Order: sequence, then C-alpha cells, then structure tokens
Amino acid sequence: MKFSISKLVGLLCLAAAPAVMAQACPEKNVLYWQAFPPGGESDLSARHQQVVLKKKCPAIDTIIQYKAGAGGGLMWGQMNNLPGDGLNVVGINLPHIVFQPLEGQVQYKTADITPVYWFHYTPDILVVPEQSPIKSFADFVKMAKASPGKLSLGGSGRNSANHAAHERLNAAFGIQTTYIPYKGTGDMSTAVLGAQVDGAMTYTPFAIANKGRVRPLAVAMDKRHPLMPDVPTFRELGVDWVDGAYRGIGMPKGTPPEARKKMSDLWAQLNKDPEMKELAAKSGFELVNVGVDKMDPFMQEKQKLYIESAKRLDLGKK
Repeated sequence: MKFSISKLVGLLCLAAAPAVMAQACPEKNVLYWQAFPPGGESDLSARHQQVVLKKKCPAIDTIIQYKAGAGGGLMWGQMNNLPGDGLNVVGINLPHIVFQPLEGQVQYKTADITPVYWFHYTPDILVVPEQSPIKSFADFVKMAKASPGKLSLGGSGRNSANHAAHERLNAAFGIQTTYIPYKGTGDMSTAVLGAQVDGAMTYTPFAIANKGRVRPLAVAMDKRHPLMPDVPTFRELGVDWVDGAYRGIGMPKGTPPEARKKMSDLWAQLNKDPEMKELAAKSGFELVNVGVDKMDPFMQEKQKLYIESAKRLDLGKK
C-alpha cells in the first residue's frame, strides 16, 4: 500500500489541530468586565466576541459583567483589584483612558491601565431624532448659530471620545451647543429616541442600529459609510476630521506577561473569524488589530495625540 509523505503530513496536522486550539483556549471561563451599561457599542462588541469565542472554545463560557459609572472610570479605577489569573479581562476605550486622568476626577492614571488588544474603531457621527425639524447639517449649523447654547447633544460619558468630538464640532464650525453626558450609549439612546435632547455626537453603530429612528447629519470618515451613502463626511463639509473611539481589552497589572500574550493572541483569532468580520461590518465597526507586540508604540502615539487634543479642546481644565 502506497502512502505519500504529503498525506502523512496532512494527517499529522489534523491530529495536532485540536491540541493547538486547546492550548489557545482559556482553561476556565473568562470574566469579561464592561465599564458601560448594556446596550451600547462596548456591550454589542462584547456580545459579538462572546459568540465567536464560544465557537472557537466550546468548553468555556465568556461571562459578561457590568460595572458602569463615571463614563467608564469606575471600572477602570478598580480593574487592578481583579485577580491577575489570566481569566479576567476588562473592556477599555480610547481616548477615554487618556482624557479622564487629565481631568483628575477618576481614581486611576493612564499608566495604571494595561491594554492587551485593540480590536476595533468606531467613527464619530452627528445624529438627530428622525422627528427633528433639522433635516441636514446646514440646518443644524443655522439653528445652532441662531440660538447659541440652545441645542443639546447627548454623548457617552464626560471627557470621552463623544465629549471631545462635541467640543471639536463647536470649534470647527463656530457654533455653541450644550453637551449632555450619559453613563453610556445605551442610556443616551433613550434620550435621543425620545427627543429629550436635540441630537447626539455618537458613533456609527448607533446610527446604523437605529436607522429610521435617527437622522445622521455628518460622519468623521475618509469616505462615506457604505451603509449610509447619503450622509456626507466632515471632510466634504470643509473640516479635516477623521476620528472616533477605539475599543479593546485590558487585564489587571498582576496578570503575568505570558497570560496577556495568550489573551492577545486569542482576540486576534476572533478578529480573523469570518463571522466576526460580518458582524462588525453589519454593525458599523471598523476592525483593527493591535496586540501586545505592537502595544507600546501604538499607545505612545495615541497618548501624544490625545494630550494635544485635550489642550486644544480645553478638556481637563477646571
């Protein structure tokens, strides 16, 4: 009986595959801590990851926990109190973890946060309720200039990406609107959909999830979003604005480096999964892949950028 070397190699690879996956999967259930209430972008992305992780590692569960408050600062101020056992991961956000310590109203510093993987980015977008008399960005600017400070815009947290985008909007277009911070996008959505605020400076997933209930006016992207082809970019409106929020996972400082690397590699596999790519595209998430091997230069670049932005936007001044 003939048996080629290529067939033998193939069989050995198949036999080894379960062992490789077993090594990549956590040995016990993962506790995935969220710094914002259910219903927002962070929660939605965690649910996507929960589904794909279960498919890759059927023997374990991803248990999502919530500790919301202070625009995420409550959870981030306590994350180093969690066991560093390699099984506790915390959802983290940029620029939040840079802006908030500059303000000095939270119980942590940026250096206290240990990022492990940044998995996606959500562009800024300006929306108003569908029933709003504001039909376009031109209408919005006209109304804002006619009554300075009267228009209110909701956002997720104070000294967050939404807050920074709101201040940038005012400065870029010479208007004055009032920012109303909420614990998270989930809480903000109730106010926006109920027209308790005039609109929101939020992220693309919110506009996509609430199509027909909110009217997007402008988006901070290089080009128009494929799911919202009628919405102009801020660049089209004369402002070079391509920005938003990054979401990732961090782990307690006491977590050994090898455990951080293992979780980073696992999250990289989640982002490569076709189902994750499909879920992200449908929800308006732009996938990025920044693991522990690229973390230091990425964080240095972002901290420099956001510290400069904070000074320009007067964030952190009491």
